Amino acid sequence: MAKTNLLNVIMWIVGVLVSLAVGFGMVDGVLTVRWVPEVATVIAGWIVVIGVVLGVIMAIAKAVK
Repeated sequence: MAKTNLLNVIMWIVGVLVSLAVGFGMVDGVLTVRWVPEVATVIAGWIVVIGVVLGVIMAIAKAVK
């Protein structure tokens, strides 16, 4: 049981880091999406970053309860 919980936490952290990397890459213009204007890509990047931050806050709040 403890190994499963540890693996879940590790995978969650990896997901958060990858999501932040993709979001900030889109915001900085390093990652683009074909046939999508640059402005829309930047906006989508910020949506990803904000969504990740909110998800982390909500997960921490749920764990504290």
